[in-house]
Amino acid sequence: MGKQLSIGKYLGLKKIANEKGLITITAMDHRGSLKRALRPEDPGSVTYEEVVQLKMQIARHLAPHSSALLLDPIYAAAQLIAADIVPRNTGILVAVEKSGYSGSSNARVSQILPDWGVEKIKRMGANAVKMLLYYNPDAGDLAKRQEDLVVQVAEDCKKYDIPFLLEPITYPLDPNMDAKGPEFAKLKPDLVIRSADKLSGLGIDVLKAEFPVIAKYHNDEKEQFELCKELDSASKVPWTLLSAGETYDVFFRQVIIASEAGASGFLAGRAIWQEVPKLPPEERDHFLATTSVMRLKNIANVAEAYGRPWFEHPSFDKPICPVKEGWYATY
Repeated sequence: MGKQLSIGKYLGLKKIANEKGLITITAMDHRGSLKRALRPEDPGSVTYEEVVQLKMQIARHLAPHSSALLLDPIYAAAQLIAADIVPRNTGILVAVEKSGYSGSSNARVSQILPDWGVEKIKRMGANAVKMLLYYNPDAGDLAKRQEDLVVQVAEDCKKYDIPFLLEPITYPLDPNMDAKGPEFAKLKPDLVIRSADKLSGLGIDVLKAEFPVIAKYHNDEKEQFELCKELDSASKVPWTLLSAGETYDVFFRQVIIASEAGASGFLAGRAIWQEVPKLPPEERDHFLATTSVMRLKNIANVAEAYGRPWFEHPSFDKPICPVKEGWYATY
């Protein structure tokens, strides 16, 4: 039997997608990485207000062209709402996890941000929950611990009737292996696809997937497409592509390939605006209004041209959101 959605999850997914059912989200949930981009020589000196103001600046230009914004609770979620920056037709997706990870680089443990959680994300009026999860399916007990965290958040999202987007990030178990190097590049396709297979069955609603190859080591687009098709077959829910810090040119091609393989859109951050923190403050608005908006529109156009609307994923039964007389009594 296929999947059906509750009222809240159905409405939330509609809200974070555009009118054609494609998820075209600008990601702005960066925290530590954004501080490093603003002041590489001394990230610790970056103030709270500097980060908030930069995120407001980015959102003013990109929110009107995004189906939703992915925001963090520390610098952006409430701040952008209070400043009336988020347009009425732009959804809000809020991160639930603590930035970074505990443990070592080859045994990464994700955590929920203290004093934060699904209930608060729902209560503030957001449309969906996102969690980044460091995950390697071969990590034994640690992998099981990470899976248990996904189940916990999924249960909370079910309780509060809000969609759950999961972002698994693979990494090497060998402490001497570079996560961006050629040796891990050989392992990554299998890890990404097996991670999708395992994690998409744990109660999530949308998989925010990595592109299954490191592009500079696997530049054959036919091979990339076949691996994306494997990813599509592995995912038990609609899936979208994350930009993972790629340049715009690389990510643009990845969105085309992933969309042709069955993806339902993207969540893109630095591929759209990564130069902005490095620019002098007086030059940021012009770059955002021209280059960043152009990039976002271009990527959204190819997602719409080639992608599969989230509600057409083969996992869904029809009707997707059944309602019977008296539904409110047991809701």
